[in-house]
Amino acid sequence: MGTRLEKIINKLRESYKNQRGINYKDDCNLPSRSSVIRILQDIENLIFPGFRLESEIEHRSLRFSIQEHSARLLKNLITETAKSLAFKERLENQSDNICTSPAEHMEKAEELAYAFLEALPEIRQLILEDVAATQEGDPAAKSQEEVILSYPGVEALAVHRVANYLWNRQIPLIPRMMSEYIHGKTGIDIHPGATIGKRLCIDHGTGVVIGETTIIGDNVKIYQGVTLGALSVKKTEADTKRHPTIEDNVTIYAGATILGGTTVIGHDSIIGGNVWLTSSVPPHSKIYNQPSKYIIKPGKEDPHDFQI
Repeated sequence: MGTRLEKIINKLRESYKNQRGINYKDDCNLPSRSSVIRILQDIENLIFPGFRLESEIEHRSLRFSIQEHSARLLKNLITETAKSLAFKERLENQSDNICTSPAEHMEKAEELAYAFLEALPEIRQLILEDVAATQEGDPAAKSQEEVILSYPGVEALAVHRVANYLWNRQIPLIPRMMSEYIHGKTGIDIHPGATIGKRLCIDHGTGVVIGETTIIGDNVKIYQGVTLGALSVKKTEADTKRHPTIEDNVTIYAGATILGGTTVIGHDSIIGGNVWLTSSVPPHSKIYNQPSKYIIKPGKEDPHDFQI
């Protein structure tokens, strides 16, 4: 048994020499997934104090709670950002082996982390506007508190607002790690590069996909299963606008697919369920599928066929 296991270990070690997929702490160390999740948890506790904790907070302890989450967030964000910046330099050098130490990027990482914390009140305001839009747009929502506690669309948007801020500051890895973490939790896939305006409502949300170069205006409502995607997945088009633009006050119903970087959905339009669009539509459009015809076979109690 020992000899057999030793052979397995040697084969695994040999495979590490020729393939990617190993993260050495003392080499090109990458951001920690668990640490990025802790960062998100602290951010959520600062955005919605008392909503994400196991125990409630009191008025007198609010300042202490803010201090606790901010200090831990700052420490972890600096550490993981420094790792990300070292990775970015490695990519720019086009080298798998030559890495600078994260310690060499600490000063810049610290500045980026402090700037994020300073921007957090504005990010929080955008998220609260998403909450209000969701509560107003869903007849089933009885309060904004219910929306904050239970709506996956709001949770996905909250993480996106954070990830998008970091993405726009050219911090690699961490924004994608954040977006894919919340994708796994909510079933809503928003690329951190997507530009999203104020007061977006994602109702139900499961299966929503919003691509990297998507632009969404203000007061847009999106239902489950909507795809805002690309017509092509060629690597040569990675630096072009591949995803659609959705202007203000548009509603997109369940299962609709809108593709292409030049596709623009004009403001105040309604896109019906299961519509497939690869070209632009003017403002105030209403786009629906032609209803299908169904034949319902009679049961024992009804001798007549009827159509829908």
